[in-house]
Amino acid sequence: MPDPLCLLFDCDGTLVDSEPLLAEVMAKYLNQAGLPFQAGDYMTDFRGARFASIVSHLERLHGRLEDPVRQRIETAMRQEMHERMVDELEPIAGVPEALDALGSLPRCVASNGPETKIRRALDSTGLRGFFGDRIYSAYTVGSWKPAPGLFLHAGRDMGFAPSDCIVIDDAQVGVRAALAAGMRVVHLNRFPELEPTPSGAIGIRHMRELPAVIDKLIPALAVGNL
Repeated sequence: MPDPLCLLFDCDGTLVDSEPLLAEVMAKYLNQAGLPFQAGDYMTDFRGARFASIVSHLERLHGRLEDPVRQRIETAMRQEMHERMVDELEPIAGVPEALDALGSLPRCVASNGPETKIRRALDSTGLRGFFGDRIYSAYTVGSWKPAPGLFLHAGRDMGFAPSDCIVIDDAQVGVRAALAAGMRVVHLNRFPELEPTPSGAIGIRHMRELPAVIDKLIPALAVGNL
């Protein structure tokens, strides 16, 4: 019997608790370049967004950076993140247990981040064994959330139709991308006081809730494919 569905996981904020660290490092280098930015701005306004999109937004407000400056701060930011993830990065609470409980269901990671960053995050937190090389980066695919292209590519490459895919994502941009792709989506909403779960998505507060939600979706998906 073929596998009933495929699980597509976001990385930052869903599998690994990298966003507070990313916000801190991002603020450091954006301010060095003269673009006012606080770590809290990322958590409230830009979670899950592509770095280039954040820079473009700030440039519209505060003036355009010269190309060498923009390239320098991005390179320096990613290098510091790469180094600090080794010692400071932790999985989101409940993730290892949830992945273990999901057994052998096909799964992959589909993230807006660069592939090297995704791999470092999974390696640093001991989660790589749950995914192997089933990693999809928006930088490789050429499509960034909230566009649906990354999820569509990942699902297709894994051998599944959109209707047989479930996306697990913590950020609004990821939830919108999954819904636009025609996939089921579980919204890991760790900040319900800041953002609601969009209509059409299933909201959970903790990763320990995920296996039960997936168990309920499996028969629903199977009936839908009869």
